[in-house]
Amino acid sequence: MQTHFSLAQLADPRVSEANDILRKCVHCGFCTATCPTYVLLGDELDSPRGRIYLIKDMLEGGRAATEEEVRHIDRCLTCLSCMTTCPSGVNYMHLVDGARVHIETTYRRPFADRVIRALLANVLPYPARFRFALLGAAFGKPLAPLLEKVPGLKPLAAMLRLAPGMPHGPSRSELPGATPAEGPRRARVALLKGCAQPVLRPGIDEAATRLLTRHGVEVVRVAGEGCCGALVHHMGREEEALDFARRNVDAWIAEMDGEGLDAIVVTASGCGTPIKDYGHMLRLDPAYAQKAARVSAIARDVTEFVATLDLPAAPTPLGRRVAYHAACSLQHGQKVKAPPALLRRVGFEVAEPFESHICCGSAGTYNMLQSDIAAGLKARKVGHMEALNPDIIAAGNIGCMTQIGSGTHIPVVHTVELLDWATGGPAPEGVADGGAAARAA
Repeated sequence: MQTHFSLAQLADPRVSEANDILRKCVHCGFCTATCPTYVLLGDELDSPRGRIYLIKDMLEGGRAATEEEVRHIDRCLTCLSCMTTCPSGVNYMHLVDGARVHIETTYRRPFADRVIRALLANVLPYPARFRFALLGAAFGKPLAPLLEKVPGLKPLAAMLRLAPGMPHGPSRSELPGATPAEGPRRARVALLKGCAQPVLRPGIDEAATRLLTRHGVEVVRVAGEGCCGALVHHMGREEEALDFARRNVDAWIAEMDGEGLDAIVVTASGCGTPIKDYGHMLRLDPAYAQKAARVSAIARDVTEFVATLDLPAAPTPLGRRVAYHAACSLQHGQKVKAPPALLRRVGFEVAEPFESHICCGSAGTYNMLQSDIAAGLKARKVGHMEALNPDIIAAGNIGCMTQIGSGTHIPVVHTVELLDWATGGPAPEGVADGGAAARAA
């Protein structure tokens, strides 16, 4: 793609980066075939290629974003399927991230939109606030149909519908400390606590801890870390996202330079993608660029790390059929393909759905801010999952689990919960045991 930025514009490292990304695009259109919003809506401006043109025009002009540009860029899920498809290596993730920062700083959204976005940014990344909000949502669910009809308040209706009921109280997995390895220690890792996941499903990190320690890994919960920053990052709130990143980098570097870490293990793939990108996010910060790069270099999705542990193969099949949902942040953002093989190794029958590359519609806060499109994608995903007639649906991201779980009666659990169960742990929440763990022992 030909660009026409001035030398003065290119002196800004962010503009220079956008220019380099834009110039790699060859207009081939391969990305349109795998873009969820284009597949659903059929509008060129709701495809990566269309959004690239909008971003180019907006940045080249050095002007404020328009309502049309904001509308179509807001509809992007950041699923990154386009990056898997692109033959030219266009880093759409960094391009759209920059565009969102530009929108946030140059465009004044309608009042209701500003309030809702501020609410999400100031509640979801903080477990105590999120627990309190879920308490209110449990009583406010009957108001969802009414809010649906009020212009500007549709996201609140979506929030109420997605709320899973009463939140879990603080879990032991949220407290700083270390869980020693069983037997000889093979590795020492930090396990990300995160923000929303321990409120919604604390059993995920508890399962990860059991699985890792059972296989010789010491698990550390580092004091001072928290939200990865993804939720605000994808809303263009750059400084807030960088503050979260700096806090985590400080916490992990202290541990790396202290007793040492072999990996930073992440059980929510939507968090793993930005953490692996901290080196890029903080590249312009001289105090953090090198430290952030060190953190990103050892960040691993939990299944990516478990794949190195050589789990014992199950002597007999477990008799459970699992439909595996590949979270976009895992398959496209991190290129991790290990989970189906791991599940088969420990004895599950694994089936993968049609259109496994297409997003479920969760995408952080997307299923609240763009609820109509998200609902269409959820229905499409759930239909493909249920067509496999599984006993269980497995996924590697809490957002996907919540989204898919709100559309089906089939239990939706984290992949690591199944790996833990099959190798001696308890059955995941909502799944009947049936002796699977015993048969795998």
